[in-house]
Amino acid sequence: MEKANATDTSASQAAKWKQHLVVTLPKVHDDGSVWVHACSMGEVNSIAPLIRWLLEMGHSVHLTVVTRTGMQQADRLFQSRIHISYLPWDLPGRMAKFIDHINPKILLLTETEFWPGMLGACQRRDIPVIGINTRISDRSFPRYMATASLWKRWLRPVRLFLAQSQIDAERLHALGIANDRIQTVGNLKYAISAPQLDASALRKSIDPTQQRPILLVASTHDDEESRILKMWPQWKRARPDLMLVLVPRHPQRFDDVAKVIESSGSHYSRWSNRKEESSRQTSEDILLIDAMGVLQQLYTIADIAIIGGTLAAVGGHNPLEAAICGRGVVTGPHVQNFREIMDEMKGEGAAIVAASDEELEEAVLRLLQHPDELRHLHTQATDFITGRAEVMTRVCEAVKPWLPETGRS
Repeated sequence: MEKANATDTSASQAAKWKQHLVVTLPKVHDDGSVWVHACSMGEVNSIAPLIRWLLEMGHSVHLTVVTRTGMQQADRLFQSRIHISYLPWDLPGRMAKFIDHINPKILLLTETEFWPGMLGACQRRDIPVIGINTRISDRSFPRYMATASLWKRWLRPVRLFLAQSQIDAERLHALGIANDRIQTVGNLKYAISAPQLDASALRKSIDPTQQRPILLVASTHDDEESRILKMWPQWKRARPDLMLVLVPRHPQRFDDVAKVIESSGSHYSRWSNRKEESSRQTSEDILLIDAMGVLQQLYTIADIAIIGGTLAAVGGHNPLEAAICGRGVVTGPHVQNFREIMDEMKGEGAAIVAASDEELEEAVLRLLQHPDELRHLHTQATDFITGRAEVMTRVCEAVKPWLPETGRS
């Protein structure tokens, strides 16, 4: 079985590189399509509501991604409803060959996936480009400013930028983009839907007693699991029936994280083995989620949710996936990838941002010992997300004039 999996992975990697280098060309729609580009899994998730709307409007969609996890998530979300391929490397001739092949009517470009070759090729073919959910992070802004004159020229083909926030709009303007090409519409990640599932059945599969409180640590990165495990004994003493659910961000780390848990001496099991264990009353303290596409469901049954990528200097991951499930979040200090969202959530009492591991440990301990405070955190998260979905309406209204006509539109 391991040999077969290795063979599948090798074949998948080979196919990925062939598409990056335009050695092989993807399936296309005969009459052209709306080309949507999203780099990785996070961008695919954020753009998914817009893709569904495009399909409802009768448009054909071709989605390009860069990462394997982005491809896997796109397959899970859309299957055969759209065409999906890897984006060619931005090399002379490669991008032009790809664009001629898919023949797009328009390009919707998510966040900061600005590739000069791609943009130039679209300009030469008079293909309008719209920036969707555009953001310029704290980390990347100085680099953009250092070469602002180049970016002003490279970004000329983008007809309209739909910025996530006023800060992003101001940064675009600082790069030389005229204000009439910028609209601040909000973060498309707010246009998120709660997963449709039987939450009771999911909880029972994890905790047959359906009584244990569940502490979910989501999208962890290297070193974060070991730091969480150092805090674990303190939380366990406060709530002896507490269960820890760890969800590493990247699949290649699953086995490494398992070794970290083993070295801590804790009793644990792996999600991939749950079917084998379903017939018995499991008593492990820790569950390692060694599968992709499960996290969103887990938020629906978590009692406390910690967002990974915030203890390490990664910048964090989308807290709205928890909020849409009625869960407030606890994070470490590194939340710059979602700074505006986290500032708003914190301001409205829907998030706790700890400045250190010690503060995070104390915050979780406090929530375990004071259920009223935990309920308030979750209530505020529900109130926070309610009513923010109008961002989807603003994005659709801004994009609609640039789209080709269909019978439904």
